[in-house]
Amino acid sequence: MQTVATLVLASGNAGKLKEFNALLSPLGFDVRPQSDFSVSEVEETGLTFVENALLKAREASRISGLPALADDSGLEVDALKGAPGIYSARFAGEPKSDARNNQKLLQALSECPEGQRSGRYWCVLVYLRHAEDPVPVIVQRSWEGEILAHPRGEGGFGYDALFWVPEQAMSAAELPAEEKNRLSHRGRALQGLVDMLQVVHG
Repeated sequence: MQTVATLVLASGNAGKLKEFNALLSPLGFDVRPQSDFSVSEVEETGLTFVENALLKAREASRISGLPALADDSGLEVDALKGAPGIYSARFAGEPKSDARNNQKLLQALSECPEGQRSGRYWCVLVYLRHAEDPVPVIVQRSWEGEILAHPRGEGGFGYDALFWVPEQAMSAAELPAEEKNRLSHRGRALQGLVDMLQVVHG
């Protein structure tokens, strides 16, 4: 696939940028962080992953003048009625901290027995051709798993060390990067996005 355009990634998360580049660079996309264009992080005032992704993509596209790609993703835990959800990155408050978020999740589930700790990662991707694009491309995918009582693995980021993938018999943080990219909510959402972009751009 030929390069569609330089895509501005509406995120300052180095882990996400690395994953997006690993998945999209071989397909001919040039993904650059919004910091290259002096785009500041927007306030995520939406009540859903879709709303927040749209807010981020529109701002990145408006400032840069380029097509923008944004994701909003997080962890939904059934025993916590969907929490941390859209607040996953700031579950333990500001400043954002994976370690504190993980600790708060473990505390919240401390009384929850094994076998009742189901959850899933969600990823919503939004692609805008320009800031006023009335028909954004929106893709959402989930990744089913269970929440561990103790962290396992050194890879990944976010809640990966607590996210158990039963069919792989390991945590998301223990998966090789290539395998994680294939299985994950973000990896499959990106593949769905690529499929849709091929239709949109021929």
